Amino acid sequence: MIRNRRALGGALAIGLAVGALAGTGVPAHSAAAADRSRLPAILERLTTVDGAPGALLEVRGRNGRTVLTSGVGDVQNRTPVPRDSSFRIGSVTKPFVATVVLQLVGEHHVALDAPVERYLPGVIRGHGNDGRRITVRQLLQHTSGLPDYLDYVTPQDILKDPLAHHDLRAMVDLALTHRRVFKPGRKWKYSNTNYLVAGLLIEAVTRHPYGDEIRRRIIEPLGLDATSAPLDDPTIPGPHPRGYVRPGEGAPLLDVTELNPSVAGPGGGMISSTSDLGRFMGALLDGRLLHPAQLREMMRTRPTGNTDGRAYGLGLESRPLPCGGLYWGHTGDMLGFETVTGATTDGRQATVMVNLDPGGPDAQDTDMEKAVQTALCEARVSGR
Repeated sequence: MIRNRRALGGALAIGLAVGALAGTGVPAHSAAAADRSRLPAILERLTTVDGAPGALLEVRGRNGRTVLTSGVGDVQNRTPVPRDSSFRIGSVTKPFVATVVLQLVGEHHVALDAPVERYLPGVIRGHGNDGRRITVRQLLQHTSGLPDYLDYVTPQDILKDPLAHHDLRAMVDLALTHRRVFKPGRKWKYSNTNYLVAGLLIEAVTRHPYGDEIRRRIIEPLGLDATSAPLDDPTIPGPHPRGYVRPGEGAPLLDVTELNPSVAGPGGGMISSTSDLGRFMGALLDGRLLHPAQLREMMRTRPTGNTDGRAYGLGLESRPLPCGGLYWGHTGDMLGFETVTGATTDGRQATVMVNLDPGGPDAQDTDMEKAVQTALCEARVSGR
């Protein structure tokens, strides 16, 4: 679930309840590496200049794991961010959904270049939107031209009744009351509606809720104990920070920890942890979740038009690393939380999260991406 993070208020760069940074590492030599790292300074910037209450980062490599935190997980009690936190991961849900669809492709239940109409007859219709002209691949790669339903649902709308259920089909129908953005396949444009439709497709093909398929096919086989697709449950199980938005410039933080995730659904409703996301990304790129043919399709990218060289595959985005090579991952924001996760094909993974969204400056996004890139590069240099 990706949207304008400043929609509830202007950019504000102030320090909020900043705690001491701390790190844990395995093996022991990683503590010395942390002394040479640039990561503590980036996390401190996230919780001072960028204004997030707290930040958590985990980096994994072949030789160990390092966890760093900064700031607080609860601005009232001023408690630190739990190192084993669960949090809302927003659009990092999309790689999970894409993986399930691609598993169905590998099982010959779905064809990537078949029209969506084959699996959801009559569902995609109206204002130039036509499931007979849109393929499954185009959904997963954001080249369908479907309008984004979140352009018509504001954070203010959600916060009027944060515990309300949002019907998946109704959210798709909302998008379809607006004209298509372009002819399918002509351009690339991110639209959360694509993944709502992908969720409906999973349910039509398997006869099970998409969250059940994610659990059965990914969460349980990998032992991702902190990961779930909660559908309607507004709580976050296990240790977790509070999630905050800033409703307006200069306004106090608003706690939005309890929120019905159905408003994001298969586009961004999942919960996970830094450790679980590292294991998921590692297993995905290592070929443990998809057959080689489907993994290749997932990693076939097209440019997004961004000047930083990023490109989008099927639920995965690639970006150049400043130290050379590419990393694969996704960003995600959900009211109260923002996440960036990335991994390399040689076994490095890094995830960073903060508990403010929206309400921070644009620099928050930039610094989170910088944290993941720096972690992945330092892991290569240090051998972590």
